[in-house]
Amino acid sequence: MNRPPISGVVLAGGLGRRMGGADKGLQLLAGKPLAQWVVERLRPQVDEVLINANRQIAVYAGLGYPVISDRVPGFAGPLAGLHAALASATHPLVACVPCDSPRLPADLVERLYHALASQRCDLTLARTCAQRQPVFCLCRRALLPHLTQFLHDGGRQPGLWYSTLNASEVAFDDEVAAFCNINTPDDLARLAGEAPWPEGTSASAADQLQPLAARCTHSR
Repeated sequence: MNRPPISGVVLAGGLGRRMGGADKGLQLLAGKPLAQWVVERLRPQVDEVLINANRQIAVYAGLGYPVISDRVPGFAGPLAGLHAALASATHPLVACVPCDSPRLPADLVERLYHALASQRCDLTLARTCAQRQPVFCLCRRALLPHLTQFLHDGGRQPGLWYSTLNASEVAFDDEVAAFCNINTPDDLARLAGEAPWPEGTSASAADQLQPLAARCTHSR
């Protein structure tokens, strides 16, 4: 598709409360950190990859992409990660995905961009059947001042911010399973048991991260 260049950000800056305080993006799935699975799905779809993380910065940097931290203090949620991405991205559009959905659609960005361009809106977000997927979105970098003010005023919920924009939902009813996310150790074990997962992880970032990722915990 003929489109402007797009930056992509993987959000891995949360506290992982339901994961027992562990750094969710570094939990291993079939030998690779969750964040690496997501990066590998997102990378062919965008022109720049950023990783938003607030802990274990050096470990995330081992994946080979720039790591950006929230500019809003206090683990303010996914909008703080998107805010950091809008402030750091080099391209006019920014695609946002969470670190806990390793099967995200291979055509996610293409479909979000088609709606953004055809409807001339500020932001597009994914929807599966009747369920919004607000962390899967594509927006214009020019929204940075608007989001900065929203966060400064105490706003935290993506849905509330989206309601102030010219935003559109894009149906992914044909790819519901691609939005399966991992919140708890049980979720991780359940997904790990589902086949197939590619064998023979490359001896690169995954091998370097594995011993570190297994130890990454956070005391709240």
